[in-house]
Amino acid sequence: MTSTDGRRRLPPWALVWPASLGVALLLAACGVGARGVPEESLTQGQAVYQQNCAVCHGSLAEGQPNWHIRKADGTLPPPPLNGDGHTWHHGDGTLYVYVSQGGAAFDSPSLPDYRSGMPAFGDSLSHEEIVSVINYVKSLWGGKEFRGAVKRESQAEVSKRDPFPETAP
Repeated sequence: MTSTDGRRRLPPWALVWPASLGVALLLAACGVGARGVPEESLTQGQAVYQQNCAVCHGSLAEGQPNWHIRKADGTLPPPPLNGDGHTWHHGDGTLYVYVSQGGAAFDSPSLPDYRSGMPAFGDSLSHEEIVSVINYVKSLWGGKEFRGAVKRESQAEVSKRDPFPETAP
């Protein structure tokens, strides 16, 4: 770029990217991954996912075929958790309750058509493990969008009103 006085000037982005790179390198050196979640939490979440969730949701979080079509018993097959399903619509608090208490937590007269076969993991997973597996699942969404909105950003906004519980309920 050239200024009106004929001198060469740097474009505005040239001043910003070194700082951005420095922050990214600093976070990586500190072991911080996606959305400020420590890498060890994501690693733990991946292990918890593979041990407890992959059997139903798939090893790549791809979900079951026809996950949006009810089975004969009225339940829905396990959805994809890789950002291709609906998980991103829910806040962290709702996802936490769903993992810890299972689908039965949402049996309610206000949701008469909703039936889930999701088992409860609150007795077998710690608070930390449940949070880590949810954070791991969210890390799989990458930059996937819905109607122009980045799913992770939309979910983060919902989670401001529906955060993880401080401790296991």
